[in-house]
Amino acid sequence: MSKTGTEVIVGTPISRRASFALDKFLSNQQEIQQAYPECSLVMATDEPDFVAELKEQIKRYHLRGEVIIYETVKPDYARSRIWSIACGREALRQYALSQGAEYLLFLDGDMVYEPSVTSIMKDKIQGFDVVFSGYRKAPYGVWGFGGGCLMINRETLGKITFRCYEFKNGQEIDESETVDMELFSCHARVNKGIFVPIKHYRNSQEYYEIEPQPLGWFRTLTNNLLVRYILIRMGIVVRYNIARKLQALLYKTTKV
Repeated sequence: MSKTGTEVIVGTPISRRASFALDKFLSNQQEIQQAYPECSLVMATDEPDFVAELKEQIKRYHLRGEVIIYETVKPDYARSRIWSIACGREALRQYALSQGAEYLLFLDGDMVYEPSVTSIMKDKIQGFDVVFSGYRKAPYGVWGFGGGCLMINRETLGKITFRCYEFKNGQEIDESETVDMELFSCHARVNKGIFVPIKHYRNSQEYYEIEPQPLGWFRTLTNNLLVRYILIRMGIVVRYNIARKLQALLYKTTKV
C-alpha cells in the first residue's frame, strides 16, 4: 500500500493551453473515483500561476487529489511543447514512486474516459508490466498509442524515464516514442490494445472518439516493441522521425 493509502495514482500533465476541456475531464474524474475509490488524481503543471486554480478545481469537484509543480528543462534551441509534456510525465513518475503507489495511470486532461477505466486497465495489466489503450489523436483523428491512457506498475516505473528529442532541423521524437525504447530495453511485458472507450477533445466541444475493438495482426506488428525500438533508434541517429512517418502513411491507407 502507498504512503497515502492510494493504490492507483492517476497522473495528468496539464497546462492552460491544453485545459479547454478541463471541466469535462474533472467531471469524468468524479465518475472514475466513484467507480474505483482506491485512486487519486495528481495534476502536474510547470506554470506556477496555474497551481492555485487547479487546486480550487479539485476542491470544487470534490476529488481526492493534488497538484504538483515541476520545471521544464530543455535545450536553448528547443521550441516544441513536447518538452513540457515529457518533463510533466517524468515528474509524475517520480512522484508515484515517492508515494509507493502500485500503479501510475496516465490520463490526459483533454480526454474523457469510460468511468470504469481504472478497473479495465488493471484487468488488462494482469500478467504484464505495462498496458496501453489506444485512442484517436489530433489533429487527424487517426488512432495510436501514447501516454494518454497508459498504466505502469511500480517495478517498471523504477526502470524507465520519460524524455524526448527535438533536433535543430525541427524534427522531434516525443516521450511516448522514447518510452517504447526504454520498455524494450528493460524487457518489460507490454500489452497494447484498444480497451477503453475514449473521447479526445480537439477543443471545448469537438472530439475524436474510439471504441474498444480488435487490434488486428498488421497493427499489432507495427506497434511491436522490437519494431518500434529499431525505427525510433534509427530516427534518433538520422534526426528524422521515421516511425511516425511510416505510421502516418499506414493510417492513410487503412481504415480504423
